[in-house]
Amino acid sequence: MPTDRIILTGMQFYGFHGVNPEERRLGQSFVVDLEAEIGLRQAGRSDHLADTVSYAHLYRTARQVMEGEPRQLLEAAAENIAEQTLALYPSIDAVRVRVSKPRPPIKGSVIESAAVEIYRKR
Repeated sequence: MPTDRIILTGMQFYGFHGVNPEERRLGQSFVVDLEAEIGLRQAGRSDHLADTVSYAHLYRTARQVMEGEPRQLLEAAAENIAEQTLALYPSIDAVRVRVSKPRPPIKGSVIESAAVEIYRKR
């Protein structure tokens, strides 16, 4: 049976995550995609926000992590977004989070982005 999802793509944040001292001092842009698995039938029928999770709230959850406490690894940022999403919104059954670092600072490289993607469920 297909699972309903709320999907936010291309959320852009500026944060100070990274292993290198320059990344933590100067900061850089990050892009986050989030998919929340949640039953949407009731919201579709009722047309009431109370029957779903506001995507504005999901955005603010991701923003709080990405613009908050610096982390060394993209994995840690993604994990924290997933943990916060599941903790704050009990109607969400599972979450997929992708955190991308555009143009990662790897000497001698030309890379569009580096990313991690995790999937967590209750």
